[in-house]
Amino acid sequence: MATALLLAFAVTAGASGFAVYRIRSGDTLSSIAARYHTTVARLAALNHLPGNGNMIYAGAALRVPVPKPATPHWRTVTTTYTVRPGDSLYAIAARQHVDARVIARRNHLPHSLMVIIGQRLAIPHRVRVTAAPARVAGPYLSNRPAPSRDQMAAIIRSTARRWGVDTRLALAVGWQESGFNQRWISATHAVGAMQVEPYTGAFVSRYLVHRPLDLYNARDNATAGVALLSVLLRETHGNKAKAVAGYYQGLASVQSRGMFRDTKTYVANVLALRNRF
Repeated sequence: MATALLLAFAVTAGASGFAVYRIRSGDTLSSIAARYHTTVARLAALNHLPGNGNMIYAGAALRVPVPKPATPHWRTVTTTYTVRPGDSLYAIAARQHVDARVIARRNHLPHSLMVIIGQRLAIPHRVRVTAAPARVAGPYLSNRPAPSRDQMAAIIRSTARRWGVDTRLALAVGWQESGFNQRWISATHAVGAMQVEPYTGAFVSRYLVHRPLDLYNARDNATAGVALLSVLLRETHGNKAKAVAGYYQGLASVQSRGMFRDTKTYVANVLALRNRF
């Protein structure tokens, strides 16, 4: 969150590792250097400032370094699912939030994709094993229209009503994820206000809403996040804490490994935020 707040004042950001900061009244080079985790000397060199670099003016543009986000680490955790009466591979895949083709390959299922009652299936889950990386201002959204924070909140609220999800919980997740900022993209490419990963968006699109979703579109982004939250609430029998943990960590991982430390913090934050809406 801190990184995102700092970058909110940058006018542009590019692959070069630099952004343009618009100097405000009261700024000093040392305060800007501290904000961007660099030194006065480096800022002076980057901007060819004379002397010790203290001659800066409100409104002027200043090049500042933007650190690259840490590369996230992932691992595959395999759980076991026993096929029950009425199950199909696609129903199991939808509940486990894993592509049906992945399950089929992992278990060497026949071309018919038939599963048998009592059959034990290995379910591979891709889970993050480090704390969530800092979110950065996303270049993919910089030139696309996006709603204001108030407008995004209204979109999330109306979408939650449509899906039968507690509006306060959906808003709390949206605020915790991005502060209702549809322009944010995470280091793992999670998109927009609800911070939906592309592969999660593809799952929701195929199995839940049955239409293509554009995560860069505010209404589709809200639909993807709220629809996923709806499924998580159903799978946890309305347990908000577990559903929120599943949103962050993945429900299968929560059920098999418990909540990670950062997941517990995330859940506590969301449930506290829920009381503000």
